[in-house]
Amino acid sequence: MSDKLAYRIDLTGPSADRFDEILTPAAVEFVAKLDNEFAGRRRELLDERRLRREKLASGEEKLGFLPETAHIRGDDSWQVAPAAPGLEDRRVEITGPTDRKMTVNALNSGAKVWLADFEDANAPTWHNMIDGQLNLYDAIRRDIDFTGENGKRYTIGDEPATIVARPRGWHLVEKHIRIDGRPVSASLVDFGLFFFHNARQLLARGRGPYFYLPKLENHREARLWNDVFRFAQREIGLPQGAIRATVLIETITAAFEMDEILYELREHAAGLNAGRWDYIFSVIKNFSEHGADFVLPDRAQVTMTVPFMRSYTELLVQTCHKRGAHAIGGMAAFIPSRDPEVNANALEKVRQDKVREAGDGFDGSWVAHPGLVPVCREVFDEVLGGWPNQLGKLREDVVVTAEDLLDVASAGGEVTEDGLRANINVGLRYLDSWLRGTGAAGISNLMEDAATAEIARCQVWQWIRNGTKLADGTAVTTELAFELLREELGRIHAELGPGNRLDDARDIFVETALGEKLPAFFTTSAYARYLTA
Repeated sequence: MSDKLAYRIDLTGPSADRFDEILTPAAVEFVAKLDNEFAGRRRELLDERRLRREKLASGEEKLGFLPETAHIRGDDSWQVAPAAPGLEDRRVEITGPTDRKMTVNALNSGAKVWLADFEDANAPTWHNMIDGQLNLYDAIRRDIDFTGENGKRYTIGDEPATIVARPRGWHLVEKHIRIDGRPVSASLVDFGLFFFHNARQLLARGRGPYFYLPKLENHREARLWNDVFRFAQREIGLPQGAIRATVLIETITAAFEMDEILYELREHAAGLNAGRWDYIFSVIKNFSEHGADFVLPDRAQVTMTVPFMRSYTELLVQTCHKRGAHAIGGMAAFIPSRDPEVNANALEKVRQDKVREAGDGFDGSWVAHPGLVPVCREVFDEVLGGWPNQLGKLREDVVVTAEDLLDVASAGGEVTEDGLRANINVGLRYLDSWLRGTGAAGISNLMEDAATAEIARCQVWQWIRNGTKLADGTAVTTELAFELLREELGRIHAELGPGNRLDDARDIFVETALGEKLPAFFTTSAYARYLTA
């Protein structure tokens, strides 16, 4: 693309209307600079991830708080940067993919923050990734609208939510952008394009380039992001610290390094979020070989009130507020229903969940649908009063040990045939949606995304692996899972009719849930085929 470059950049994704406005030569070269600067460290960290997971699986390593960073945890003097404009009050945050309709609806939802998601809620097609960048580009410039099925035109209101973009995790690559033939880090593509086009514009409008960082497993991965931020700000001439980042604590390993993660990002840190669904998935994945003590019951029974989840969230609030960072609660995934009774019961559960979080000291929480913004806001309004947050609630009463975080057996509960069926059903339905390009799917009145689908397939694998007994005494076997899969597949086929991708979804589910090993989904042949399609 430029004779000055010492490397070749190839764009292999198909073009579409206005894609050239995002994939400008300067923007693509900026992404290439980021990748060339940090690709080696990224690969080293991913190798370390794999080695550590093997050691955890074999029992060679035990999870605990790191002795070599005890001085960071024990030093009460350091704090993160003060809250940036638009992030002082985060009492309600809405999450969702970056399609045009969601962009307008999320910004108008009444939430304080919109997590504009390039990750779990967004099927990673080339079109979705670049079209999403276009939608954010337009939204930041207040030049976006869409027309609904009723013919009504929707535009952004006067007080839109603050945009916080979530790039894909360090483990993923974007195969449609290649440097000297190798695919570029998906994290740096999503971050780089958004930052390059919008950072100055956001600052001029009284906000800033803000990000949610997913899937971090340790503080060294946070350090890499901090170095990326410093490099990016220097490259385009922004002051250091203009970027703010909130880290999702959604892996069991990161839960032991929350202080250290904030410390590494302290000049850019905005807070931590309790990524509950991925956290449960991480527990299953990391301890899949550890027997019955780490086998969880039906997904619906693993609530935020079970002891090991409660320990994780209380420690998160305490850690954040000690360092002057915001603590953001977990997702309310309910989707409003046409059935008044279903709605009433679900909204009461959402309310109870948010009352618990607000009482624990969280500064705000997530919802997946605009219809849930009022109930979340009402709960936090009652607790916050005229204050924008609860940073003064230090939770010095909280004492959490390594044993508390690892006490998975305390979840109790049981595994039922209904729970097994539900996991298979959700797995099939979500994969069908994902293969058709939609990464946030409404299934049985819940918003399912890649994280919840991962729980579904991993639980099925774990129950088979451990010969877990159902509540009626029946052992979960591969044969039983196949029998239920055939039954659920027949039901879903009849409901969805022609044009579905259920046969492909079945093949992926079998490959990732019913095999001898538990593969990482992004390493499967199905994922590779999808990304190169």
